[in-house]
Amino acid sequence: MTNANRVTMIRVLAYGVLVLAATSSAQNRPPILEQIAKTYGLDSYGKIEAIRYNWNLEIPGVVKLAHAWEWEPKTGKVSFESTDKDGKPVKVTYLRSQLSTQPDAVKNEVEPAFVNDNYWLLFPLHAYWDTSATVADQGMKKLPIGAGSATLVSVKYPAEAGGYTPGDTWELYVGKDNRVEYLVFHHGGTKKPSLVNATWAGYKKAGPLLISTEHRGTADGKPLHIWLSDVAVKVTGSDTWVDAK
Repeated sequence: MTNANRVTMIRVLAYGVLVLAATSSAQNRPPILEQIAKTYGLDSYGKIEAIRYNWNLEIPGVVKLAHAWEWEPKTGKVSFESTDKDGKPVKVTYLRSQLSTQPDAVKNEVEPAFVNDNYWLLFPLHAYWDTSATVADQGMKKLPIGAGSATLVSVKYPAEAGGYTPGDTWELYVGKDNRVEYLVFHHGGTKKPSLVNATWAGYKKAGPLLISTEHRGTADGKPLHIWLSDVAVKVTGSDTWVDAK
């Protein structure tokens, strides 16, 4: 299996329980949160039957990883392909509803990696679905890098709850088109990395979903590159994969 320490290190966005579909019932959430979610495909998410994608990570001199996923949101079926620390191929298929019956390597390594990678894939939707978080619209702010400004939307989990990493905060810098342009993540606990800065670029449409496929920045000051490749979806009524373009 993939090295557990590596999985812990890359779990920079795996904060909460993965929600397959939900309508926010939290009160006093700023309207921009729903506007962002709609931009990324919230209204048509129920049409998604399957998603496949490769999640790739490189921190030069530290780690380089590639995970291939195929996921059926409605059934909870997950297929995973990667290599272990010795370079040997790893293939796993499981139902998330039956995770308790899986080997420890699936429960403790593959499933956390799935949550992490899926947050990078669908992060703006998760921010909307995760109703335990406190969300604030902080108005126009200067971008952390480069020129220009964007609307800063902060999302903070309570210290006593919030899934994998209670107390985490992430700050979304959102453009006028309701697309995330930049992310700053502050870890609420002791796990690493504790501070992540990353661009949100390389936008493509995969069926009704809008996907950011290119993220560059830093993880605790070290160069970070995360990218998504071979993204495709199947929608209701069709068995054909629709590639992201």
